[in-house]
Amino acid sequence: MSKPFVFEKPLGMRDVLPDLVKQKQQVVQTIQRVFERWGYAQIETPTLEYFDTVGGVSPTIEKKMFKLLDRSGRTLVLRPDFTAPIARVVSSILKEEPFPIRLSYQGHVYRAQEKEAGRNAEFPEVGIELIGEEAPDADAEVIALAIEAVQAVEIPSFKLAIGHIGLLNALFAEVMDEARAKTLRACLHQKDYVGYRSQVEQGPFTDGEKALLLSLLHWRGDMIQLQQAKEAVSGTKVKQAFHELEELWTCLELYGVTSHLLFDLSLLSHRAYYTGVFFEIYASGLGFPLGSGGRYDHLVGQFGRPAPATGFTLKVDRIIETSRLSLPAQPRRVLITYTSREREQAVHLARERRQKGEQVTLHRLAEDSGELKEAARRFDEWVRLEQGGGAV
Repeated sequence: MSKPFVFEKPLGMRDVLPDLVKQKQQVVQTIQRVFERWGYAQIETPTLEYFDTVGGVSPTIEKKMFKLLDRSGRTLVLRPDFTAPIARVVSSILKEEPFPIRLSYQGHVYRAQEKEAGRNAEFPEVGIELIGEEAPDADAEVIALAIEAVQAVEIPSFKLAIGHIGLLNALFAEVMDEARAKTLRACLHQKDYVGYRSQVEQGPFTDGEKALLLSLLHWRGDMIQLQQAKEAVSGTKVKQAFHELEELWTCLELYGVTSHLLFDLSLLSHRAYYTGVFFEIYASGLGFPLGSGGRYDHLVGQFGRPAPATGFTLKVDRIIETSRLSLPAQPRRVLITYTSREREQAVHLARERRQKGEQVTLHRLAEDSGELKEAARRFDEWVRLEQGGGAV
């Protein structure tokens, strides 16, 4: 028999200690209150889903999914994301619910990591989905909501970068085949701009096409830069995408959030279901996005109920790294120690003190140990009934 793993955890899994749990709860509850004010109802989906139902449409690549078999031999997956399960619910349990449907969620998603990566495989997330509402108004609502949620958890400095998946796809389709476009998209997603330039410069493009593709890396900024970039393109679909971004900006001006925005038309997601506006949120000093979202107009239709949709997710762990949100004032912490002779008195006293809003811990003494005195330092008050009820 092999030696049991006493202290080890599966790769990428971790224990979360009480202080961090409190921080997570505070962040998630604060964000959910914002969602609720905007009319989003919270939903819960199963931790386990059928691979054939959700796994096949999830943006998570299959090798990163945690798979297992149920007793009938069907393949299950630990939830790799929330968007696909919510699309399933909207097309089944909520199929009679009229559009638009606004849902929020919170919970963990699971993605396997390479052994040498040293990264987590279980991620707490919180987010929303707005299903059945067209652009640009829905996109503007979702972006403005994301900004308000980030502000609510007191991120001191952040920017929301907006791109457009349809714009990139249309631009690439005009000058190259899908295989080469896939290579360039991979470079952009990984922010490998050196690799992107190399692929463009060595590719079978005209000088004008190379200049256009390389200029894409500089299509970043406000409306002035967006309009300059628009002048450089000619394709109908590309022009339409620029028009959508201009309409989106007009809507966002009404929300008063444009100071937090910038356009980055090289922005790309690994999630293949995005079709239009896509965005990421970056905090100052953090190398990874706090969250991301965008438009996915074809996903819900894969479950039999075609509908436009948009949404976003926020990474709770990354928010905690940068948030200045304070924990609420903690109740007074009281330790009551007693022997068997004072048991009844201890229970009654604890009840009275808890009714006053205090946090009371009972401890029956076997003997007065130094270890207990050390532990008692964590409390604001120590009531020693075994010594006549005096407080320490």
